[in-house]
Amino acid sequence: MSKIIIIDDEPLARSITKEYLQKHPDLEIMQECNDGFEGLKAIQEHRPDLIFLDIQMPKITGFEMLELLDQPPSVIFTTAFDEYAIKAFEAHAIDYLLKPFNQERFDKAIAKWKEQKVNSTEKATQDLLESASQSPSQNHRIVVKNGSKIKIIPVHDVQYLEAADDYVKIHTSEGYFLKNKTMAHFENTLDKEQFVRSHRSYIVNVQQITRIDPYEKDNHVAILRSGVKVPVSRSGYGKLKEVLGL
Repeated sequence: MSKIIIIDDEPLARSITKEYLQKHPDLEIMQECNDGFEGLKAIQEHRPDLIFLDIQMPKITGFEMLELLDQPPSVIFTTAFDEYAIKAFEAHAIDYLLKPFNQERFDKAIAKWKEQKVNSTEKATQDLLESASQSPSQNHRIVVKNGSKIKIIPVHDVQYLEAADDYVKIHTSEGYFLKNKTMAHFENTLDKEQFVRSHRSYIVNVQQITRIDPYEKDNHVAILRSGVKVPVSRSGYGKLKEVLGL
């Protein structure tokens, strides 16, 4: 028996998924959730084999919820989402169901999931998230786990980012938060007119910079409004001058 969780903020959509699942007695519904917060808790509690996941939901999106999971389960998306994400689904997702969908299309998604190898699921989900993050609709905020809580950080609140082994420290006025991503990920997804890779280990919000001072040989240091000094390499200085129009 495989364990299933349905995560969708539309009651009608959840009821349709439940109805279609009746034709699959080997699949047991463990829980229904109407937002990503509930979904995250349910996944951590039940460790499902498969989830049916909507994307556009209150509080956090389906993509953001998946990012918070260390080992995401198999995912079939049930959504009416933008064209960019559909391309990401086609490249990496096990399957996606565009609302409204019928029983036949639903059954095909289940069959496709059963054919997939379990050990390839996690990588496919990570590849999907990386592709979807390139969409402009996905890069206006950063969602992190803060202990048992979830923190939503608008990107304009980010002062700078700092490499920290397998994580990135996201510095704000409230302190820093860890995100299990790479500096290259943020360099590629954040607005390049607002965030500049000033150094191999730092990305700085240019709106936070009050001045740039010389510092040892060809290097510089950016002084932020908070008083923090962020290293600026020679190449980083060139990027900052271009963005700042210096």
